Amino acid sequence: MRERRKAREIALQVLFSLNFVNIDAQDALDLFWGNFSAPKAAKEFAAFLVQGTCEHKEELDKLIAGCSDNWSLGRMSRVDINILRLAVFEFLYCEDIPPKVTLNEAVDLGKTFGSENSGSFINGILDTLNLKLDKKNATKPLDRKSRSSKT
Repeated sequence: MRERRKAREIALQVLFSLNFVNIDAQDALDLFWGNFSAPKAAKEFAAFLVQGTCEHKEELDKLIAGCSDNWSLGRMSRVDINILRLAVFEFLYCEDIPPKVTLNEAVDLGKTFGSENSGSFINGILDTLNLKLDKKNATKPLDRKSRSSKT
């Protein structure tokens, strides 16, 4: 699973770079791979994360905003918001990754790449969102993106 951690780090770097350049996700990945290398599995998972996060950005931002009391997305650091987007994408669309693993990985990314408060900030938002998703899914098991098949 070390390759998945590396893939998340790469995905975060690529997503962060997209805050500063006006190119699509695939072009950003191509630029990254032109300068850095990674094992094939890490490359594939990183590409999946970047492309999926970009495709679902509006949906992800809505969910994050709904769990971040007193913090608009514009007030969050770019590192933190990109970590949150990655994690929420995993919650919703990576059926083979338990939510607890996603949460722990996101907190670790925050501690490594964010500020001294990023880990606890990310943990609070993701924990709240995970509880909301579980509660929503318990009441509407057929109408939701099935946590058992999408996380």
